[in-house]
Amino acid sequence: MTKLILMDRVRGRLTRENFQPSFLSAILRPVFIIRRGLFRTIQELAPTIRGDVLDFGCGSKPYESLFCHAASYIGVDLEITGHDHRDSRIDVFYDGSVLPFKDGQFDAVVSFEVFEHVFNLQEVLAEIHRVTRDSGYLLLSVPFAWEEHEVPYDCARYTSFGITHILRECGYEVAELRKTTTYTLAVFQMLIAWIVRGETKFKLLAYCRQLFVVFPLTLLGLIVNSVVPKRYEYYCNAVVLARRLARTDLTKGFRESS
Repeated sequence: MTKLILMDRVRGRLTRENFQPSFLSAILRPVFIIRRGLFRTIQELAPTIRGDVLDFGCGSKPYESLFCHAASYIGVDLEITGHDHRDSRIDVFYDGSVLPFKDGQFDAVVSFEVFEHVFNLQEVLAEIHRVTRDSGYLLLSVPFAWEEHEVPYDCARYTSFGITHILRECGYEVAELRKTTTYTLAVFQMLIAWIVRGETKFKLLAYCRQLFVVFPLTLLGLIVNSVVPKRYEYYCNAVVLARRLARTDLTKGFRESS
C-alpha cells in the first residue's frame, strides 16, 4: 500500500511538471523553456480572474489550481481533437459551433494553447463573447515560435499585433499582452525541439540525449539570456488578458473611429 501511494505521488508530481515546471523539468523535459514561460506568465495574470470561469478547450485543466479566486471552474472541449482525452478533465463537450451555456453566464473565460487549432476563430470568439458578462475577462495564450503539432488540427500562428486586431474585431479590449520568452530563449527552445525530433527506438538513448545534450543546452540558454540584451521580436508564446466590451462600448468605439 505504501509503495502504491508513493508511486501515485511520483506520477502526480511528474504530471504537474508537464505544465507547472520546477527546475526538475529542466533535467527531465525538453520543453522546459517554453512551459516555464507560459506557467510564470499565466500565474502572474491569474489573480485577475474571478467568479464563474469557463476553460475553453480545457483538456486536462493544467492551470486550474492557479485560479484561486474562481467561484466555479467549468471545462469545455470538443470530443474529437488532435489528441486523445485520456488525461482530460472535461465537464462539457460541445459541437464546435454553439456553446451550451446561457448568455453572460461566466465572469471570465480562459483558453490556453487552443486558438491556433481553431479554423473559424472569429465565430468561436463570438460564442465566447456571448457567454461572458459585460466587462468580463478573456485570458488566453497562443504560440508564435513553435512547430506544427496535433496535426492536421493546427492552422495558425499569431503575432502580437494579429491577435490584438482579431480580439478588437470581436468585441474585446486588450488590457495586457505579455510575451513569455525573449528572442534568445525562443532560439534555444527551437534548437532543442529540432534535436529531440530525431526519434530513437531506445529509451536509454533518449534519456542520455536529454541529460547530456538537452539539459546542458537548456542551462546554456538560461545563462546566455541572463547576460545578453533582452529582445522580444521573436518569442515562444503570447499571453493576452482582454476585457469584453458591452454593446454600448462597441457603439461608442465605432463612432469615435468614424
